[in-house]
Amino acid sequence: MKNLISFLFLLITFFGYSQNWNTNFEDAKAKAEKENKKILLVFSGSDWCGPCMKLDKTVWKSSEFQEEADENWVIYKADFPKKKANQLSPELTESNNKLAEKYNKNGSFPLVLLLDKKGKVIGITGFKNVSAPEYIKLIHSLEK
Repeated sequence: MKNLISFLFLLITFFGYSQNWNTNFEDAKAKAEKENKKILLVFSGSDWCGPCMKLDKTVWKSSEFQEEADENWVIYKADFPKKKANQLSPELTESNNKLAEKYNKNGSFPLVLLLDKKGKVIGITGFKNVSAPEYIKLIHSLEK
C-alpha cells in the first residue's frame, strides 16, 4: 500500500511539474522580464471547448512543447471552465476575466497570443489541427 501511495504521489508530482503553466499573470510578466522571454497566453475552455481540449492533448501536453516553452516562453493559460466541478478559485477567475477584457474581447476559444515581456501583443493564432512540432513553428512564426 505504501508503494502504491508513493508511486501515485510521484506520478502526480511528475505531471504537475511537467506542466509549467503560471497561475498568476503578474508573476508571469515579472518572470518574462527577468528571463528576457516572451509570454505565451492561451485562452481555453478546458471542459467544454473541443478544439481547446485537442490543442491541450496534442500540443500543450507534448514533451516537445514543454521543452520549447521552458527554453523560450513564459506560459500562462487563462482557463474558463463551465462545469461546476472544474471551477477555479474566485481570484483566478477574476484574473482571467480581466485578461479576457484586455486580450480576448471577442471571446474566442482557443485563442493563443504571443506577448512581449511587457504584455504587448506580438502575434495571435488559434486552433490548428497540426502536430506539436508544427504548432511550435507556428508560434515562432509570430515572433517575426
